[in-house]
Amino acid sequence: MTGKVLLVDDDVNILAAYSRQLRKNFEIWTASEAEQGFKVLNREEGIAVVVSDMRMPGMDGIEFLGAVKSSFPNTTRIMLTGNADQQTAIDAVNEGNIFRFYTKPCPPETLEKAIKAGLLQYNLIVAEKTLLEQTLAGSVKVLVEVLSVAARESFNTTKLLRDWAKGIAQQLEMSNAWELDVAATLSPIGQIAVPVEVTAKIQAGDALTTVEWETVNRVPEVGSKLIDNIPRLQAVSRIVYFQDKGFDGSGFPNDWVVGKDIPLGARILKVLIDLAKITQGAPPGRAAFDELEKHSSLYDPEILATAQTFFLSEKGRPVEEPAHEILGLPIDELLAGDCLATHVRTIDGKLILSSGEEITQALIERLRNIRNINRLNEPIFVQRATAKTANVLV
Repeated sequence: MTGKVLLVDDDVNILAAYSRQLRKNFEIWTASEAEQGFKVLNREEGIAVVVSDMRMPGMDGIEFLGAVKSSFPNTTRIMLTGNADQQTAIDAVNEGNIFRFYTKPCPPETLEKAIKAGLLQYNLIVAEKTLLEQTLAGSVKVLVEVLSVAARESFNTTKLLRDWAKGIAQQLEMSNAWELDVAATLSPIGQIAVPVEVTAKIQAGDALTTVEWETVNRVPEVGSKLIDNIPRLQAVSRIVYFQDKGFDGSGFPNDWVVGKDIPLGARILKVLIDLAKITQGAPPGRAAFDELEKHSSLYDPEILATAQTFFLSEKGRPVEEPAHEILGLPIDELLAGDCLATHVRTIDGKLILSSGEEITQALIERLRNIRNINRLNEPIFVQRATAKTANVLV
């Protein structure tokens, strides 16, 4: 079993002895103090096991392994010490979350067995983390694909919200900005449960019945329930649930949550979603914020001020569009990420998709199915980012 192992001990003779014995089966790095150990960890990617002495100059082994846990949580940590008192062992386990604890002198074969067990532990953690990340990414992608087909107008707005949210998150130095990013992307997912007739009435500006309004108002709840089934997205689910909640406690949901008790991401989305409605997707200017100020009780004043500073400054100005080319393609050559340069219609003139809409894999499959029933006008003209500037969204 091979793997990267770091040995840290201020006794160079012990380091040399263990290194000779262990190099047969492991990739060995050594350091004579904690500071050198961190240099190795930062330089060499994928150190799986750290074996540290207790008594060292400067930072002792308990402090060092505790710091390793904070900066490299996947790495397995093993303590070696010549001080065999019980309190040292207790402190090592409690403060450093030690995987194994051994006293000196430790036979090389015993240490080798411990390192092999540590490598298995490391590989299990990394495999589980990779599986979770792939499951998470795949689940979000499926929901985005569903949104792209079932709620086209909302899907096109989410890209804008996502870009805006990134800027605000940077301004606020959010530690979990990825949660806001996913929440902005999935914020309208609950709209897939709104009947087509109700959506048409909203787009036409027609009055809704009380029942229809209740259906629309519960969009965040439906979206939250969908997202809540995905591992590690509970915080995102909560942001989506409270996205329409006013800072003063008004709006959905009708509960006791008010002010700073509303999730930070939801308070940000409330500002951004309302800005998008006012500007219809254009970059917010002074007039848009003047409109929000008329209902200032609905918004967190700190976030409103941050958004105003961001959008009315150089940082908030639109980024120059990447270079692209116009291509006329058959449906089978379309790619996810292409943007429609013209409308897509059937041979008899029925509008299927509008110019400016972004193509997803789900939409490509839908177009293929429509083509099998009603002939489409092909080629389909799209904007595609050139090779030098193309980015893939996952």
